[in-house]
Amino acid sequence: MPSSLRLRSTADVLGMIPYLLGFHPSDSVVLLGLRRGRVIFEARGDLSGAVDLADYYAAVVTRQQVTDVMVIGYGPAAAVTPGVLAIDRELTALEINVLDVLRVTGNRYWSYSCRSLDCCPAEGTPFDPVSGPIAAAAVVAGHVALPSRAAVQRRLAPVEGLARSDMRRATARAGRRLGELIAVAADPPTAVFAAGAAAVDGAIDRQRSSGQLDNDEVAWLTVLLCHLVVRDHAWERVDGDLNVHVALWIEVLRRADPELSAAPATLLGFAAWRAGDGVIASMALERALAADPDYALARLLAEAVAGGVPPEAWDAARRGQTTRSGRV
Repeated sequence: MPSSLRLRSTADVLGMIPYLLGFHPSDSVVLLGLRRGRVIFEARGDLSGAVDLADYYAAVVTRQQVTDVMVIGYGPAAAVTPGVLAIDRELTALEINVLDVLRVTGNRYWSYSCRSLDCCPAEGTPFDPVSGPIAAAAVVAGHVALPSRAAVQRRLAPVEGLARSDMRRATARAGRRLGELIAVAADPPTAVFAAGAAAVDGAIDRQRSSGQLDNDEVAWLTVLLCHLVVRDHAWERVDGDLNVHVALWIEVLRRADPELSAAPATLLGFAAWRAGDGVIASMALERALAADPDYALARLLAEAVAGGVPPEAWDAARRGQTTRSGRV
């Protein structure tokens, strides 16, 4: 969201949430963490598990070093009320200031914190979740809010039909090409790393210039990423304009052979987490672990995302490593 955007009302906050998440939530609980009036953290979970996970949500919030929190439930009153109030109690017990607890049903909202019928009528307060001023400002700034979480999942869905058949053939060609490279190389590990680094760097450069990889290039990249030294090189390159890396690894993941999807899915998860897109990060890491439940990096990142570890922690750790090693 634009950093200069001023949120002047509850309706403004509710108009902002779909653009923070990337989709319009439903049957969800959303937590917004603020520091000195600025939203620095958002988290979403299924409404059905909110009561049982209230202590978990509170623990996630405490890691963010926020000064204030808002709790919003999306759905009918009977489904929303127990969950949001349970989370409110857990946050209050931890002495975290809860600015408001809200329910959103359709295009109306109710506050559990407000007792005045003058500003919080029994029939709810109407707002425009689609074309209000905050939504309009977000669209102008290039932000997108898809209709649902399922719509976000479809962005990551594997290609199908003819496109999938073409990728299978390209992957078979890439496998033969890699086998030939290893067979003739005097130093196979070095040769694989050199080929992998070139493929990764070329893909990033192509994405940065708004180009697209062809099937053989995607397939070659995915077979090389099976080698951890190549995967780690790609991991280290996730920096700078993170949107470039998110877009690249979404495209590679969609077209990758499902058996080779763990590495690109993990790289997407890492890039999205660092970019502050927890929804894409979680979905990508789910895909990685579905492809390979023992993929160590995906497991580590999934724990970080689920635990609410802020991406700034990675930057801080990286700065510490650079300082200790003497590298700039």
